Amino acid sequence: MLRVVSWNINGIRRPVQGVANQEPSNCAAVAVGRILDELDADIVCLQETKVTRDALTEPLAIVEGYNSYFSFSRNRSGYSGVATFCKDNATPVAAEEGLSGLFATQNGSVGCYGNMDEFTQEELRALDSEGRALLTQHKIRTWEGKERILTLINVYCPHADPGRPERLVFKMRFYRLLQIRAEALLAAGSHVIILGDLNTAHRPIDHWDAVNLECFEEDPGRKWMDSLLSNLGCQSASHVGPFIDSYRCFQPKQEGAFTCWSAVTGARHLNYGSRLDYVLGDRTLVIDTFQASFLLPEVMGSDHCPVGAVLSVSSVPAKQCPPLCTRFLPEFAGTQLKILRFLVPLEQSPVLEQSVLQHNNQTRVQTCQNKAQVHSTRPRPSQAGSGRGQKNLKSYFQPSPNCPQASPDIELPSPPLMSTLMTPKTSEEEAVVKVVKGRAKASEAKDEKEVRTSFWKSVLAGPLRTPLCGGHREPCVMRTVKKPGPNLGRRFYMCARPRGPPTDPSSRCNFFLWSRPS
Repeated sequence: MLRVVSWNINGIRRPVQGVANQEPSNCAAVAVGRILDELDADIVCLQETKVTRDALTEPLAIVEGYNSYFSFSRNRSGYSGVATFCKDNATPVAAEEGLSGLFATQNGSVGCYGNMDEFTQEELRALDSEGRALLTQHKIRTWEGKERILTLINVYCPHADPGRPERLVFKMRFYRLLQIRAEALLAAGSHVIILGDLNTAHRPIDHWDAVNLECFEEDPGRKWMDSLLSNLGCQSASHVGPFIDSYRCFQPKQEGAFTCWSAVTGARHLNYGSRLDYVLGDRTLVIDTFQASFLLPEVMGSDHCPVGAVLSVSSVPAKQCPPLCTRFLPEFAGTQLKILRFLVPLEQSPVLEQSVLQHNNQTRVQTCQNKAQVHSTRPRPSQAGSGRGQKNLKSYFQPSPNCPQASPDIELPSPPLMSTLMTPKTSEEEAVVKVVKGRAKASEAKDEKEVRTSFWKSVLAGPLRTPLCGGHREPCVMRTVKKPGPNLGRRFYMCARPRGPPTDPSSRCNFFLWSRPS
């Protein structure tokens, strides 16, 4: 039996639950080893690893008993990325990064690319630069003893952000490239399994709220899956595609079979999610060899759960791992890197080299002439005037021509004395003034005391009491607006219960209240 499992791990360096007590430096490596042991699969495909090559460590990439293969994002750090871990008894005969073949090595690549003339080189490079696809090719033996070739395509398909229409175009082009490559492999005689996060809920049964979604069936991603997949329950030719959704083949009417939930809203608690992760196999392979297809919602540690399948075939391991294997990376192979590896030789023609030398000689002669001229024109200390001493600070200031200057001999008249302008006050007026001043001081002291009292009352009283939601009369939870707009950064209160179906009274109510600024 051959067991394959796929899981969107949402960060391979992030420790999963239960391994936080390990050493921080070795925690991620321990977590990966534990994940592989718990999944107990011959081939484990991970998506959204969020690791680049410079951040990949040896304990994370090389796990005892497995050979691993990584595809990294070349544009952003901590983004996308896929990885495939194969047990030593399922070592692939070939491995390749990307779908277009632009990143394929000379030896050990899978090949069979199909007709990609509809794509430009720039577009192909952009589609493969986010580290979303990884191919491993294996030899398998059926129960009849026949050897076949099986190609696994580990994919993390793009998400179509509603606020960025260009990402929907990118997603559909990625789908198109994936289909071309998969069909080319089928035409070459290989069995093909596409597994991973396709980022599309195919049928209404695969989404928790498909009824309330506008134009659910008209989504471009769902139409693409319609053309790719065969519906075993329908004999119409329009539903016959080269691949089969293995889970729906075994569980065609299973409701609530979801693989992804919102971690922010706590929707997993009430199973309020969608099915975005698949194991798709070609028709012949699924019908002849698939024994089971399953979901593992009990496995925690990500906003997705693992999916997998069991095939009634045995793997024929290769004698040596393909060159893409991480153990052959220079940083892990135990070989010292030379500085010449990081330098690129600059090729110049003889005419160009001669012109560069002539230019350098002319520049050197001109520099010497300029230095000689500067030395000849520079005054010597003996030639400088002896009367040229240090200037006074006042020499840098000049009187403004707009302001008339007063003569130092003219004296300005002195202001009259205050005593001559003030009239003497009577004793009654002095008493009234004293009373008014006394009352003013008392009022100021009272106001200052009240300000201090109110300040300390606000400090010692603590934060404002959390409001209760209207549906359950339970304390709310505070959230912050992160969406760009006029309310960015504002805080609000909402029901603390997890999100769920509107008909479920135990799910979140619609309470909402803006938080007053403190």
